[in-house]
Amino acid sequence: MANPNHSQGPCPAAPSTDRELAHSLPSSQSIASTVSPGTSTPHSWSAGTDWALRSTDPSPLSGGTASPDFELHRLFNGNNPPPAQKAPGSPSRAAAKNICFIGAGFVGGPTAAVIAHHNPHLHVHVVDLNTSRIAAWNSPHLPIHETGLLKIVRIARDGTLDTTVSLPGLARPVELKAREPNLVFSTGVEEAVAEADVVFICVNTPTKTGGLGAGAMADVSAVEGAVRTVTRHARAGTVVVEKSTVPCGTAKMVRDILRHHRPEAEFEVLSNPEFLAEGTAVENLTHPDRILIGSAQTPSGLRAAAMLKDIYAAWVPPGKIVTVNTFSSELAKLVANAMLAQRISSINAVSAMCEEIGLGADVDDVSLAVGKDERLGPKFLQAGVGFGGSCFEKDILNLAYLARELHLDAVAEYWVSILKINEDQRRRFARRVVRELNGSLRGKKIAVLGFAFKDETNDTRNSIAVHIVRDLALELPKEIALFDPGCEVEEIVEEVQSSELSSAEMERVKVCSGWRECLQGSSAVCILTQWKQFRGRQLGASGGAARQTIKLGGHQLDPATNDVCLSETSIADLEKLSWRELSSQSDDPLGRLKPLPPCPADCSGCRLGQWDARGRDMEAVDWVEAADMMEEPRWVFDGRNVVNQAELQELGFKVRGIGKGFNCCGATWRGG
Repeated sequence: MANPNHSQGPCPAAPSTDRELAHSLPSSQSIASTVSPGTSTPHSWSAGTDWALRSTDPSPLSGGTASPDFELHRLFNGNNPPPAQKAPGSPSRAAAKNICFIGAGFVGGPTAAVIAHHNPHLHVHVVDLNTSRIAAWNSPHLPIHETGLLKIVRIARDGTLDTTVSLPGLARPVELKAREPNLVFSTGVEEAVAEADVVFICVNTPTKTGGLGAGAMADVSAVEGAVRTVTRHARAGTVVVEKSTVPCGTAKMVRDILRHHRPEAEFEVLSNPEFLAEGTAVENLTHPDRILIGSAQTPSGLRAAAMLKDIYAAWVPPGKIVTVNTFSSELAKLVANAMLAQRISSINAVSAMCEEIGLGADVDDVSLAVGKDERLGPKFLQAGVGFGGSCFEKDILNLAYLARELHLDAVAEYWVSILKINEDQRRRFARRVVRELNGSLRGKKIAVLGFAFKDETNDTRNSIAVHIVRDLALELPKEIALFDPGCEVEEIVEEVQSSELSSAEMERVKVCSGWRECLQGSSAVCILTQWKQFRGRQLGASGGAARQTIKLGGHQLDPATNDVCLSETSIADLEKLSWRELSSQSDDPLGRLKPLPPCPADCSGCRLGQWDARGRDMEAVDWVEAADMMEEPRWVFDGRNVVNQAELQELGFKVRGIGKGFNCCGATWRGG
């Protein structure tokens, strides 16, 4: 599906908007460009030959959040209002026809799928060197478990069927045309890059484990290697978009590599960080709070930003697409995660005070009262055992490292303190378990419910459970049994093995395939992930919400015509109408999806259970049954405050939640 080569023409002369920074960033160049070739670098994306830095101009300060179209008009026409039609001689911008995503991980795969889903005339190619990951993207069992993702992938990857929709609310049937596939997953990196008008770089940027900045600085060697691939195969005029979370100054590094290896070619580099929360990635992509695009504030930079904005504008309201300069965009991503983590650590610090104060102090009450303040709001004020995952800690360390490089030690310590509170919260939890079990775990089985770092995902990277299991294993219990309804047994085993437990400690860890096996014979259970199944059968069940009147794409469907070309957003509204009118429980109520090919008889994905648009059907814990399975003293340490403590206490459990100042008998107690 390659398109003929079409490079952008030279930009006409125009006044430059570049403004020099008042002072250059100390060591900012080293922050982004000093890399350590480690195991995270794919073999064909390795750093390769050294390259010289050619440009010393930093990305200029933002001139505001006006759209690229307005900025282009201002550059060529001053402050006069833009004309209704394009003025003669104004810079043209070609619409993107081919897009390439380098990296089929959590960022690249879902983002590419949603873009392809909403832009059916755009060819989207996702490439990765990991053949098993690409095979999973081309199968019914995606490598990433996100509610609604499989359906979006199927529509764009496989295409759809012609269908006719007849509903009670429609005056006549609606014909939906078949849709051609426009999403491809493959290992053909070079071919995809050569065809692309826009290349998104979505490779991993882990924290460095050795050398300069070890333990704090992001390793951007995979980004550098991906850019070198682009320099060898991309057409002149290709727009390169950094999608990975990167240190400030990475866009400059990318630009310098391109200029060094292709001095005769024009490339634009954009920053377009993702703001996805695992477990809600599809919702975040389809209904984003904002889309952030950073570019150089030059005519060609603004033109590239406008091209990218057009892609998102297929489903994102223009007011939610924010354009800034590249430095601001890169920094905004790190700051956003740091400030979200700050709120979590703040409420967790309050939970510790509630536990120590006693007298009935309840962190949930405090959170409710504080969240009613409109200046603060209720989000990220739920106390728990701490935050995990691959983003918050890494980005805070990166931000603190940048502050130290700028000689802002007080600022660095402020950000690091967020991580100290988080570490203390999980250690307090582990100490509390040991203390309540009479100071020793020897001869006792401890059950752990939840291993993924959050619910509705299978991501175990840097999960809170890893740290707590390690602390509990040091007490040499008879057994630590682990169960997570969203994770494969192999994933949990691999993550536990990476926590540096000794062979004797590792022998005591058992990963279970169900909650019954996990709880059987245990003296205590620790709830470390907020899966709704752990609330119990009664509390875990949820009734259907009242459906509201559906409008298709913001407008009532005109029943006078059956020649309808609806956007995917409107078709989704039509599906909601079908669910309401016909009480359909099907994931494909309109009959658009093509059948999936049968899996092999030994398919591991089928054995594990399929994830679909409505999530995985997992059995809720029966706490009545669990009470008979467990041994005295039957402790429940609820690290996410998900269970009904009063109900469990009536069943004979002893319960400890986070930030609760009373014990089960009504007396105050002291936290770990």
